[in-house]
Amino acid sequence: MHYQLTTTTSSDNIQVQLPSSKSISNRLLLLNALSYSPYEIKNLSDSDDTKAMLGVLNSNTNTFDVGAAGTSMRFLTAFLSKIVGEWTLTGSERMKQRPIKTLVDALNKLGAKIEYMEKEGYPPLRIFGSNLEGGELELPGNVSSQYISALLMIAPTIENGLKLTLTGEIISRPYLEMTLALMKDFGVTSHWKGNVITVPEAPYQPKVVTAESDWSAASYWYEMVALNPSIEVTLKGLKKISLQGDSQVQHMFDKLGVKTKFSQKGTTLTNTGKKPGRFNYNFINEPDLAQTLAVTCCLMDIPFHFTGLQTLKIKETDRINALINELKKLGYQLSSNDIDDLKWDGERAAIEQEAAVTIDTYKDHRMAMAFAPAAFKYVNLVINDPMVVTKSYPNYWDDIALAGISFIEG
Repeated sequence: MHYQLTTTTSSDNIQVQLPSSKSISNRLLLLNALSYSPYEIKNLSDSDDTKAMLGVLNSNTNTFDVGAAGTSMRFLTAFLSKIVGEWTLTGSERMKQRPIKTLVDALNKLGAKIEYMEKEGYPPLRIFGSNLEGGELELPGNVSSQYISALLMIAPTIENGLKLTLTGEIISRPYLEMTLALMKDFGVTSHWKGNVITVPEAPYQPKVVTAESDWSAASYWYEMVALNPSIEVTLKGLKKISLQGDSQVQHMFDKLGVKTKFSQKGTTLTNTGKKPGRFNYNFINEPDLAQTLAVTCCLMDIPFHFTGLQTLKIKETDRINALINELKKLGYQLSSNDIDDLKWDGERAAIEQEAAVTIDTYKDHRMAMAFAPAAFKYVNLVINDPMVVTKSYPNYWDDIALAGISFIEG
């Protein structure tokens, strides 16, 4: 299936209720389970990832398929390793290509027994849940923050807690800070000094909690306002002081001419017309924003150099190469060291403006959402596999119709 995108006139001021953060929702679900909470989480995400997590936690079987849900795979690997029983945890074909060895090795050092059912170092996993013994662990700081968050959340529930030393450069730090802040909400105070995080053995306390709206989802609205100066957008449910590292999007887009104003009615985005000559940024803390910014900068003719992208190669797809491939279809010649950077120096190849351009999404929700606003610039844009957006933002296509981007299904 694909969507042929067209643009129409939209209202001057668009009001959008953003989806709940799946990053926060999935952490809250695990902490709710670990605290044996009787309370339901308010404003829980309706994303595929959160549904996958909820499905496992509410299941009475011992075999679980989380599909493409990366957070669910990592968090549940840790959770099930301490729940007595024999468990099978699998996912989509892409999930079977996403490494999990660092987390499995760490859990096995704590006394877990986890086996690979197919390829060494990758799901599916057979987990023999048992009592875990804490103590000291060392982990590279440049691995997926989801591995580290998974260990941190179970740490108070294992014997002696955990003293975790992160070696080298620490990436996606805001996600770790989010995890520790939510753990504190459930009554467990940790200590982070230098590169050492100490979590004591302590009982979680049940609590009534509400998930924030999603700053990552907000990034696509910033992109739309940057590309279409005639629209003003008010986003509902965002917190100015947020646990989400992706709230930094407001400062990034300020440099690209989008002003953010917080008020009781919501977060209002307007275009100021400001445009830099170049945009360089280290995405070490906000890797999920890289696709939005890459597409925006290209369409605004702003050369850029992005660094800190090492985790992009093990996301839903290899996002660095996916961006290079798909932006090339729009004429933009990007380059990368194929490790941790992405660069565009302004080089373009001519393309026929009226010709159809089909964007492949690689089963990656952020590819679909980052490229859809390009419809403001390209009159014949097609998005393949558009419903991949349900991974994090199920109402995305209905919402962007408010901004004047509609679709014909094909």
